[in-house]
Amino acid sequence: MGGSRALVVAGLLVMGATWGIGCEGEKAPLAPEATSLEASKPAAPSVLRFAVDAPSSKVEFLMDAPKEKIRGRVSGAAGGELLVDPSDLTKTTGLVTVDLGKLELFQTVAGADGAFGAESKSEKQNEHALTWLEISPDTPAEVREKNAKAQFAIRLVEVEGETDLGKRSGSERRVNLKVTGEFLLHQRKVMKSVELAVTFRFQGNMPVNAVIRTVKPFAVGLAEHDVQPREAFGKLAQKTLEVLAPKVTKEALVSLDLAAGLSLDGGSGGMP
Repeated sequence: MGGSRALVVAGLLVMGATWGIGCEGEKAPLAPEATSLEASKPAAPSVLRFAVDAPSSKVEFLMDAPKEKIRGRVSGAAGGELLVDPSDLTKTTGLVTVDLGKLELFQTVAGADGAFGAESKSEKQNEHALTWLEISPDTPAEVREKNAKAQFAIRLVEVEGETDLGKRSGSERRVNLKVTGEFLLHQRKVMKSVELAVTFRFQGNMPVNAVIRTVKPFAVGLAEHDVQPREAFGKLAQKTLEVLAPKVTKEALVSLDLAAGLSLDGGSGGMP
């Protein structure tokens, strides 16, 4: 999402990340390794291509521990493409990538009375987050490039109600979806299901852009992605996630707020 950075996945991407260890001394199993994900080929013979607009998109996460709340934000760092068949939204595919190098952390700390104070940004905490994710300046460039990439590849789309956008009405048409796909963080991938609300804006009979938001945040576990306390690249810290539990939670709750526009160069058509 004490220093910790995570994504979304995004959210969204995006980018998100969670940190999880089981009982003390017992590590949670690591997710399978992967360096990148690929989009599924569209199931429809023709699709509309929507490109994610980085300046209008953001991924956030919350880590809500008893003594400290950490909010992570990645703005202007989401990219990718959604391939949409307006006549059957269940055939939607796509890949979203978030650059975690632009992650910022903000913290709220509980006082002696248990009340949380004003939110602030700690430079030291932000440095720790980069180190935990192994994207700090001391990380070798080729490793840093791989670790800075959080991705979500759509594998299955379930639609609430009518699946044909053309049979819905209005210049703005909201659709609730459950999207299942592969989520990549810190070169580890897991399957995730995310509840989304997508609003398509129309010009005439053509959808020209879409706003994609999470209906509720989705959880990402730190331990399965090998995101853990580190003092430097390749050097684990003595304090584990379990020890830091009062200040750092074991998972981050990730929210997506993405904007995508119809690609003028792609228009409608199959994958090249």
